[in-house]
Amino acid sequence: MGPKHAGGAKRAHQGRGKPEGERNFKKARKRERDMQNGSHEEVLRFDVEALLNATAESAEQPPLPVKESQIDVEVLEVSSTGDGLAVHKGSNSKHIYIVPFTVPGDVVKVKVWRQVNDEMTEADFISVVEPSPLRDDGRIKCGYFSKCSGCQFQMLDYEEQLKHKKRIVERAFKNFSQLPPELVPTIGDTIGSPLQYGYRTKLTPHFEGPAGSYKKHVQRPALEHRPDIGFMLKGTRKTMDIEDCPIGTDAVRRGMKSERERMEREFGKYTRGATILLRESTQRTCVTDNKGNSTEYIDDFIFHNPAGSFFQNNNSILPKFTDYIRQHILPPSTAADEPSPKIKNLIDAYSGSGLFTITLSSLFSGHATGIDIAEGSIACARRNAAANGRPESQTNFIAADAAELFKSVVGNDQYSADETVVVLDPPRKGCDASFLSQLMRYGPRRIVYVSCNVHTQARDIGCLVRGSTSTMETGDSDGKSAAGGSRYEMESLRGFDFFPQSAHVEGVAVLNRVDSDAAAAPAAPPS
Repeated sequence: MGPKHAGGAKRAHQGRGKPEGERNFKKARKRERDMQNGSHEEVLRFDVEALLNATAESAEQPPLPVKESQIDVEVLEVSSTGDGLAVHKGSNSKHIYIVPFTVPGDVVKVKVWRQVNDEMTEADFISVVEPSPLRDDGRIKCGYFSKCSGCQFQMLDYEEQLKHKKRIVERAFKNFSQLPPELVPTIGDTIGSPLQYGYRTKLTPHFEGPAGSYKKHVQRPALEHRPDIGFMLKGTRKTMDIEDCPIGTDAVRRGMKSERERMEREFGKYTRGATILLRESTQRTCVTDNKGNSTEYIDDFIFHNPAGSFFQNNNSILPKFTDYIRQHILPPSTAADEPSPKIKNLIDAYSGSGLFTITLSSLFSGHATGIDIAEGSIACARRNAAANGRPESQTNFIAADAAELFKSVVGNDQYSADETVVVLDPPRKGCDASFLSQLMRYGPRRIVYVSCNVHTQARDIGCLVRGSTSTMETGDSDGKSAAGGSRYEMESLRGFDFFPQSAHVEGVAVLNRVDSDAAAAPAAPPS
């Protein structure tokens, strides 16, 4: 059983600092028409505003508690960031307190930390005063929970976690897509991970260097003892010393123990801080060399990747995930309504080491092409294709900037838009306006959009459904629109839980091109 109290850990001297991209909430009373970035602060702002709008007005606003004072708050709901949204217990104030490690219905003691604006204040969790019916601290399996900045939901039943992640997807499309509700399909239940602990095949604990190691042009002193090795103390820039992490696989946990023992012997070699790589190879070994190789098995497929490169970090859910993509990559068809012509080509934008290109290529009679800007990833993808017996004539990879991708395929008979499906799996920032404009001008028949950030995914899909990037900040010379391009409608949308115990959810959306000339594009909401 994990701890019930966090002890109100004191913050490091440097504190949180001002988060990059933090907005002045007092001036942000309307939705910006520029490109919304789906940042932590922006997501939190929408959730707080929605809660305030649903809360009855109070007669007056009493003065707020001073910094570092301790108060009891009641948690009303959990935001999409995983933090609790609470009000001062026994007060008629509408002011919202942002409190980590809480669930709706909790009454907790907190330490007031930083007033963000007139509507919200960040606070440190100290202890549970009255537990919510949703809370069961007997579920907690980590002694660092409620202090470490990693997990957020270990006290919450897993089915409740999945329900919350469905709500995260719903909120993302409500707040960021700028689409009317009728254009967003009913969101499917979140697909859970077979493992809720022991699932992470990669961890990257770190340690800080000796005092003064950040200074330039001076001789740096070496460490005098083994430093704290672990992850960040919640709400600070201080590294916690963490001996074990139960969400890691057994191999990763053994690797963590081994690396800590190595640092006991070799700390004197380090004059600055560093990050330690712990990557499981599915052969049940732990790779700690960024240039070493790791091996992943997904059903009958095998992938060899540089250990330090990106690859999904939860192998247990990958068979479910890739099978779902296979089942939805082609449009459903019936004998009475057979699509013509058939889709025979796949373009995998942001292909990395070839996960989708390789696992999907056998479904296509034409070409399956993966594109990535990193030449190292393309070389790795080609090796993986060969290892899985995929002929180069059918499964090929190109090193190119995805933003320039569609300039080469528009008008190419080998990639007729009517016969092509595009898979998108961009980084957290999503797609830029230039890329989306090119995609809409190319107009592939079908798009499957996979995202590790459902908020930027919602923003991008809103553009695809409207057929315009006019709400995104862009230097595109076409006047911020996909002139002469296609627009899309959503067929399905749901989340996948790659990271149990956290607020992270992966989104998968399927879209079809709208071919009816009579169908008018929906307008963006007024600013």
